[in-house]
Amino acid sequence: MEQSVFHYSARVYYEDTDAGGVVYHARYLHFLERARTEYLRTFNFSQQVLLAENKSAFVVKSMNVDYRIPAKLDDVLHIETSITEIKGASLIFSQAIKRDELTLCQATVKVAYVDLGKMKPVAIPQVIKTMLTHQI
Repeated sequence: MEQSVFHYSARVYYEDTDAGGVVYHARYLHFLERARTEYLRTFNFSQQVLLAENKSAFVVKSMNVDYRIPAKLDDVLHIETSITEIKGASLIFSQAIKRDELTLCQATVKVAYVDLGKMKPVAIPQVIKTMLTHQI
């Protein structure tokens, strides 16, 4: 089965850039976060609902980012997101930020499902695992 890839677009605004009109490196993390959040929303999973009902949330555990080519003011970015691995308490996302077909940035992001009261990883609810497993 072919891996499902979620597509999200964002425009680079002045606030995302340095004085030279180049996207500041930390802003790429914002674009990646938004894409992951919107990807999960396509399955009707809301971070707010998880927090309210389960007192738990997905949090970033680790991230490896490869910055290749800078994005610039007014660029339209296309963020591709897919899940490459699901474990008991974590997900691994593969993400790429592109301008047209040119890859500007690639990231591997590990998120853990955490009980916020104990601040410890817990098993991802089966309903979420089942839905996301079909995307790999």
